[in-house]
Amino acid sequence: MPETLPQLQFRSIFISDVHLGVPECKAAQASHFLRNTLCDRLVLNGDIIDAWHLTRSGGWNKGHTHFVRTVLRKMEKENTEVIYLRGNHDDILDRFLPLRLENLQLTDEYIHRTVNGDYLVVHGDGFDAVTTRHPWLAKVGAVGYNMLLRVNRLYNGWRRLRGKESFSLSRWVKLKVKSAVNFVGRYEEQLQQLAEWKKCQGIICGHIHQPADKRVGSVHYLNSGDWVESLTAVLENENGVFEVITYDDFCERTGRQRKGDTGSLTS
Repeated sequence: MPETLPQLQFRSIFISDVHLGVPECKAAQASHFLRNTLCDRLVLNGDIIDAWHLTRSGGWNKGHTHFVRTVLRKMEKENTEVIYLRGNHDDILDRFLPLRLENLQLTDEYIHRTVNGDYLVVHGDGFDAVTTRHPWLAKVGAVGYNMLLRVNRLYNGWRRLRGKESFSLSRWVKLKVKSAVNFVGRYEEQLQQLAEWKKCQGIICGHIHQPADKRVGSVHYLNSGDWVESLTAVLENENGVFEVITYDDFCERTGRQRKGDTGSLTS
């Protein structure tokens, strides 16, 4: 009989920015990760569904449906508590907030209690001046970002033919363009101030697609990244220690084969 591969177990898992509906989202990898991890609590920290893109262009597919079914299975079969915080791309949820069902909570802010103190969980778009003050400009920016992803996909196809590793154009822009670097710094500082105001020792967010685990002033700043490019999540271990895990790290820890961009939906 084939060897049964291990499942990783955690107290809590935080993921954000899956962007279901966008062709470049890695729904197969996100589903693979969730199917093979166990947790008491799963926090979906915004932009899980990209309603902006769906309204404009459509793009939902079977892989995206499978992700939703994976979450529902964790609720029903594994008794996982699911907390869904609305993001800016799934702001259609505003009309339903707050909502609490048996094993599901929809909200825009959540206090996560730990043995070491409280952590504030927010998506983070409220600290993006473009999103809050000029929502039309944010939507134009989202169109540009999706176009960049399509160009990046073609470019990486060419790189693979030449035996080279994939390259993220958007990540390169974020690291090289001074205004983008400054934006990230201001974003982290504002979230630090919010956590301090809420008397929380840490903050867990998403939105900017840049995973992080660090100190910002006196606050423990965690960003869960995204499932478009970075493929990362924030984990809370049973001892209360947090970490950021990449999809590649998960595959290596469990001995599972990495799903490709068009990977199968089975375990």
